[in-house]
Amino acid sequence: MKRKALDLLKLNHQRKEVVLSTVSGILTTEPGMIRHFAENVPSCDMITTKSYQLRATLGHREPVICSPSDGTYGNFVGLRNPGLDTVLTELENIRKEHSAFILNVSLAANSIEDFILAIGKVAGLADIVELNFSCPHADSGFGASIGADPDVAGEYVRRICGVFKQRDFLIIPKLTPNAKDIAAVAKAVIDAGADGVALINTMGPYEYADPASGEIIFNRREGGKGGMSGARVKETALDCIRKARAAIGDDPVVLGMGGVSTPLDVRQMLEAGADSVGIGSALASIDFYSYEKYFKALKLGRDVSSLIRTPYSRMQYREHELLAKEEIGNGCVRLTLSGSISCSAGEFVFLWIPQVGEKPFSVSTVEPLAFVVKRRGEFTNAICDAKVGSKIFSRGPYGKPVELVQSERALLIAGGSGMAVLPLIAERVSKVFKDIRIKVALTGDAPESGKELAGSDFLSKYGPVDYVYDAGVLGRVIGELSEKDVQGDVACYVVGPTVMMNRICERLCSLGADPDKVFMSVESLTLCGIGMCGECYCAGRLPCKEGTFYKYSEMRSRI
Repeated sequence: MKRKALDLLKLNHQRKEVVLSTVSGILTTEPGMIRHFAENVPSCDMITTKSYQLRATLGHREPVICSPSDGTYGNFVGLRNPGLDTVLTELENIRKEHSAFILNVSLAANSIEDFILAIGKVAGLADIVELNFSCPHADSGFGASIGADPDVAGEYVRRICGVFKQRDFLIIPKLTPNAKDIAAVAKAVIDAGADGVALINTMGPYEYADPASGEIIFNRREGGKGGMSGARVKETALDCIRKARAAIGDDPVVLGMGGVSTPLDVRQMLEAGADSVGIGSALASIDFYSYEKYFKALKLGRDVSSLIRTPYSRMQYREHELLAKEEIGNGCVRLTLSGSISCSAGEFVFLWIPQVGEKPFSVSTVEPLAFVVKRRGEFTNAICDAKVGSKIFSRGPYGKPVELVQSERALLIAGGSGMAVLPLIAERVSKVFKDIRIKVALTGDAPESGKELAGSDFLSKYGPVDYVYDAGVLGRVIGELSEKDVQGDVACYVVGPTVMMNRICERLCSLGADPDKVFMSVESLTLCGIGMCGECYCAGRLPCKEGTFYKYSEMRSRI
């Protein structure tokens, strides 16, 4: 494995062949996305993981991403990771099935001993082990606190390389532009035994303010400052690469990255002394199914402008006033906000309360603008308890509208948090279907008053609504589904908790529904909304780019 990496990279800054990679913390952060690149993006020569640690870390409270200018991003993730052991088996399986690409496993730790333990776990799996000496917004002892000092960085590498003298992988520390003398740090780690250096990581950290409101975006309780990546860091990256190359000579490998988005940027990286060129923040501007087109165009030096669709406008916050709120049962609150958002079922927005947090939500109704929020944690409790007249901010929308298939009628089923998106689904399918039937699963006993659910009158205009109270019987709505519900040509749209949706979709198909016409809305971890963090990957795509609704035929083999 070491031989393969060296053959491709060593002295490539002289040959100037275009060797492309992903970068740590961007897109290929989750095994599913790593597999997707291995199978579908052959023009990407090297796949880099997120910076894994021995122990799981939650990272910082959202928001974790912002865009101060077009093509530039603030990053406040904070080395969030699930723990190295949780991904090893999946990474091993990917390597067994796909051996053509170079696997660069990034690792983070706050001690030499933890780095050594982590490296031991990926030895035999990784072609390159990238040591994160560079994250500018990590906890004390991690990232840039190691890489800013040549003596500290050199000592880390000397002791690590002393343990792994005979190794089948390259050890490459990733350096920070925050160092007073990055050339001195680069020389120190090479003299200590590293096979090369990677540079640069994000600049900063900086404090970012929302330009419209003046509110500070990242949480001050957790530091409030994030790294900067993208267009604004390119010149700094090129300067750091030139200085590092001059200090370490031609033999060590240099993995270059920082602000690359065009073939010109790639050429400049190679001219500066990089042996490979990492593509990071620019991937937020590329459609999910266009990654290979983009990497191939970069490799061939072709114009990529037609492939770039900047998310800048969707990253900017809008200010709303909380006009009304209503408890509607099942721990849910309906919030009505001022303003408007053009949004459809399958799309979502982030709601943000400065210095409290940010979470993604589906729009319940567009006119008036309303959201149904279920109390689940600190942020949802805070937004549900907000006073009328309070300011709430939104950004988006993200995703894509749910697909409308040709059918005679539609069946909509919602339960729990799925009630939030039900009105928007009904509105969208009503544009195609005249015969719409709706089932709403609720907990508890049916109210004696006959009022089925407060605030839900807006559903009845789309078709008959059947409220199914479970009366203490878990999943009662599933047992009440019958062949009559799917008789004929029917398209089914199911929203709610994942387990409930899986069981309902399975039941519908067993009764005769076409799996290609049964849709479920996937709930997955979404941090950025723009396809940068890669965390929401599910069943072959990113919901934040391609929409939250999946055909059951796509999902059932993966459940």
